[in-house]
Amino acid sequence: MNHKRIPWWEPRIGSKLEREYIEKVFTDNYANEGKLTTRFEEKIAKTLGVKHAVATTSGTNAIFLALKAAGVGYGDEVIVPDATFIATANAVTLTGATPILVDIDPEDLNISIKAVKAAITEKTKAIVPVHVTGRGADMENLLVLAREHNLIVVEDAAEAFFSKHKGKYLGTWGDAGCFSFSAAKTITTGQGGMIVTNNSELYEKLKPLKDQGRPMRGTGGDDAHNTIGFNFKYTDLQAAIGLGQFELVKKRTARMKKNYAMYKKSLKNIPGFNIFDIDVKQGGVPQWVDVLVDRRDELDKYLNSLNIDCRRYWKPIHQQKAYPLSDKTFPNSTKYLPKALWLPSAFTLTDKDIETVIGHIKEFYKK
Repeated sequence: MNHKRIPWWEPRIGSKLEREYIEKVFTDNYANEGKLTTRFEEKIAKTLGVKHAVATTSGTNAIFLALKAAGVGYGDEVIVPDATFIATANAVTLTGATPILVDIDPEDLNISIKAVKAAITEKTKAIVPVHVTGRGADMENLLVLAREHNLIVVEDAAEAFFSKHKGKYLGTWGDAGCFSFSAAKTITTGQGGMIVTNNSELYEKLKPLKDQGRPMRGTGGDDAHNTIGFNFKYTDLQAAIGLGQFELVKKRTARMKKNYAMYKKSLKNIPGFNIFDIDVKQGGVPQWVDVLVDRRDELDKYLNSLNIDCRRYWKPIHQQKAYPLSDKTFPNSTKYLPKALWLPSAFTLTDKDIETVIGHIKEFYKK
């Protein structure tokens, strides 16, 4: 072994532009949510082609706020896929509603339309599809189903920033879309999230909901609090980093697409090893490159012994003690998630890095 450690993911912060924006925060002496946050919101709204964007503290809270602003609360049910980071279910729980877990489609590990249909009851208020690894869920059929039952659709697009489904940005299909800026994302501000929507009524409810019930930025003193709200404001320090990183999105996503293309070309036709498809030509961006592997844990350990990091998929949420349910209801997530693995996918990787990973994977299967 004669190569450096190859990371699964690696954030990159500290560009010259980020530092210039941060210096502006210092000069203005205002680190709370202010002008730079507004600028960051406006830039994302314009890029995605939506009317409104609302910055908040995390992707989890973005989902919570979007659901809460749409009227979801105690006594309601919200349908969530079993294959997602547990934050999606936790955001529903935070509203007081009950997350109803449903099985997934083995073709792409996204929410199953058939399972959603079977889960709808009189208490169902919303559906939260998750675009796993930047692959769009079946939004066309999901929206038809939602309209038939008068349901709200809030997209968990935490892994799909800048990714498109059939030419349209993910996060802009439903009533609202939610993004994450945590460390393993294309843009990171440490933590942070963003809600986007074309629904102006929803937007007017989101603003006070994230800022103590104030309809506009307040003084902290003699302000009007017309509704109950919370404190989920962003900060200009985070927005400064986000604005600087935004200028690098095209370069970063181009590298991520190249990583995917190299893996896809070189690792096809290996028995027991399958790379999920993503339609790059239609604008899909693979946040990470994921595979189904019959001998996943063995491959993961083998690559790790060679200084190559991978990341195993989440356990199905129904197998977590926080939301325990029987495997019988979730045959697909129970079968496939233990076989799913994310390969090294960072935008900091080089062709040589990817070629090294490919070579060792081929060697593993030769053995």
